[in-house]
Amino acid sequence: MKALVVLALSSLCATAMADETPTDAASHNVPVEQYTYSSHPDIKKVISMSEVPDVCEVVPARMVYEDSQGTRHIMEYRIMGNGCSHG
Repeated sequence: MKALVVLALSSLCATAMADETPTDAASHNVPVEQYTYSSHPDIKKVISMSEVPDVCEVVPARMVYEDSQGTRHIMEYRIMGNGCSHG
């Protein structure tokens, strides 16, 4: 179940178009929210997401998004890196 949530967040983020850089959101002093498996974020529009490094371990990632009321959020979560071989 946890892997599905991470995969869903990753897929959602990967398909979103970024219209500004994460540093623009940081300049608005938006606090970073920590994602937990019991979180139910109201994500209407993904603004940007951090690059997933080519390492074979769990790493932190960030997503900047707007909720249904237009409020900007920065969410930090953990994701598996892209550096693992499958064989």
